[in-house]
Amino acid sequence: MTQLKFLIYVAGILILTLGISFTIQSDLGTSPFDALLVGLSTNVGLTVGSWEVLIALVLISCNSYLKRQRPEVLGLVTAVITGAGIDLWLFLIQPLITPELWYNKLICFVIGLIITGLGTATYLHTNFAPIPIDRLTIIIKEMTETTIFTSRTFIYLVFLLMAVLFHGPIGVGTLLTVCLGGLLLNYFMLLTEKGLNRIITRSHYDKDKKHSC
Repeated sequence: MTQLKFLIYVAGILILTLGISFTIQSDLGTSPFDALLVGLSTNVGLTVGSWEVLIALVLISCNSYLKRQRPEVLGLVTAVITGAGIDLWLFLIQPLITPELWYNKLICFVIGLIITGLGTATYLHTNFAPIPIDRLTIIIKEMTETTIFTSRTFIYLVFLLMAVLFHGPIGVGTLLTVCLGGLLLNYFMLLTEKGLNRIITRSHYDKDKKHSC
């Protein structure tokens, strides 16, 4: 069952990073967090994926302080995989997907937003080390006793201000992410919980049945 969860975890990360790459390529503006990464990459240097890892280090420290516990070092592993995934997908799709008309850009962005929500919900349900920003979302949700939507929106607003400072790609897509990103994640968390639990339970049942024969 652990192997299955790990496969679901990796699949979720790959789906998530594909979605992020689509939103970046849409040129309509990315999520506030990704806008900060792109802004830092453009104006300071290094790749988008590299900044994913560096910001993750800061967030891991923040999460450790809020939870009054040791830093979740495994979260950095997830951030490294995520950063590498973003750079890889951008390398692969940049020559293929360069929408120029506004409706093509919108389609590209919406696809990216949906895929991002699905990928995030998928890997979070495996209970392996979350990306630090996703862990922060859960921590704030628990501390404030609110919903994923509320905590995610709050975090997006904070990173939106930081993205503005570093001249990240902020646009209509950024506004849509702030308004819809939390809702989509909340929806996919509920949806994937049923599907993934069924798959994992079925796998566990088949494994026990095999051993009993």
